Amino acid sequence: MTNFLPAAPFSAIIAANMKISVRFTAAVHTLLCILYFEKDYRVTSDFIAESTGANAVIIRKILLQLQKAGLVKTAAGVGGSHLLKTPEEITLLAVYNAVNEGEDERELFNFHPSPNPQCPIGNSIHRVLDPALNAAQKAMEAELQKTTLADLLSQLNG
Repeated sequence: MTNFLPAAPFSAIIAANMKISVRFTAAVHTLLCILYFEKDYRVTSDFIAESTGANAVIIRKILLQLQKAGLVKTAAGVGGSHLLKTPEEITLLAVYNAVNEGEDERELFNFHPSPNPQCPIGNSIHRVLDPALNAAQKAMEAELQKTTLADLLSQLNG
């Protein structure tokens, strides 16, 4: 066996980095709950947790991230949450960026940690793969930018 092949499989590393965090879909669900119910109910983390099926502690963390991004205002206790922007102003990309705070979290693709520079593949993998991955990242971001909460609400009501 050659010395440039990995000693152990890294399928677990790849699998762990292949999915966008569930925080994104839970955050969209959270914002839609606030938009849909805030006129008639106090939309608290417990209320949202009932709809999402997620733990209220997770919803509170998501609400804090959305608040930090300027998308919602949350009153402690039973005050509930409210949108700070119109549904037409909140894009899925804004939500994605809000719950993926660091640049590393926003990257759709994460490279395995240490391609071996002594291997002809490991030496060139970034050069040959990065352009395609960057294009896919930009395409995803462009699609998320096109859709607003208002679009999603109209589909819910449609």
